[in-house]
Amino acid sequence: MTRLGLYLTKKSINRAMVSRRTGISQARLSQLSSNESTKLRADELYAIALAIDVDPCEVLKELYGDMILEG
Repeated sequence: MTRLGLYLTKKSINRAMVSRRTGISQARLSQLSSNESTKLRADELYAIALAIDVDPCEVLKELYGDMILEG
């Protein structure tokens, strides 16, 4: 399961509702939730955050807050 999938599960988010509100297909949400090689686009992340009534920055921090830059 991806970080997005874990986040949505932790928040008990209904993926069908997210799909209806965002226009992102349930198949795409399934890919984003389960397949680590599937890339989450910024517009998708923003739409998902709006659909679940969460600040997009919270979602970004939850998914990528442990990122460290090299160099």
